Amino acid sequence: MNVLAIGCHPDDLEIGCGGTLAKLSQLGHNVTMCNVANGNKGHVIIQPEELKQIRAEEAQASGRLIGAKVVNLDVPDLYVRADNEDLLKAMITLIRETKPDFIITHNPDDYMSDHEEVSKLVFDASFSSSVPHMIPDVPAYAKIAPIYYMDTLAGVNFLPTEYVDITDTLDIKLEMLNAHQSQIAWLKEHDDIDFLEFVKSCSRFRGLQSGVKYAEGFRMCQSLHRMTTKRYLP
Repeated sequence: MNVLAIGCHPDDLEIGCGGTLAKLSQLGHNVTMCNVANGNKGHVIIQPEELKQIRAEEAQASGRLIGAKVVNLDVPDLYVRADNEDLLKAMITLIRETKPDFIITHNPDDYMSDHEEVSKLVFDASFSSSVPHMIPDVPAYAKIAPIYYMDTLAGVNFLPTEYVDITDTLDIKLEMLNAHQSQIAWLKEHDDIDFLEFVKSCSRFRGLQSGVKYAEGFRMCQSLHRMTTKRYLP
């Protein structure tokens, strides 16, 4: 299968579905990780131009750990808008090029607008990618791919309907997240937050809900043409 995971900032995918992506890659599926925003405002001391380069390199390093292709759409933090025509076309093109069997992205109800805008962008672009006269010079992708919404940060306002056992891939999930040192080190040194332990605890909580040691939770987009009898998650 071709799997397209679309997060807002570098490290969002690792937090929400890194264990699942690692598992899919181990099973031989093609995994593409797309970061819509470049993360340029995610630090107090490091300036935006330098930080966006650092975070792009961290994202590539994370993706290499599971053999995933990493794509960066390079939108500045806090400027993600689903109605941006250029961004919509870029997302449609990515979907047509990757031909995903399914897509993982943010929940429509999340803690910040960038995440919510990405969710809406993916919903719109995944349908528009099937319309031949939308960007006619890029061949349309006939399938309207099912969408799975990944967990919110700390699981706030999110009750999963599907779970993936990541007990065997928790370590690689944390290793992927640890590649984002511009964030992990800053949170530890300046805010005394052990973010790796935070994410591990959330995975343990989802595991308790689903009867395994560690898990990630998802909700399927309930929309016409996107529902299916097939189980895509591993």
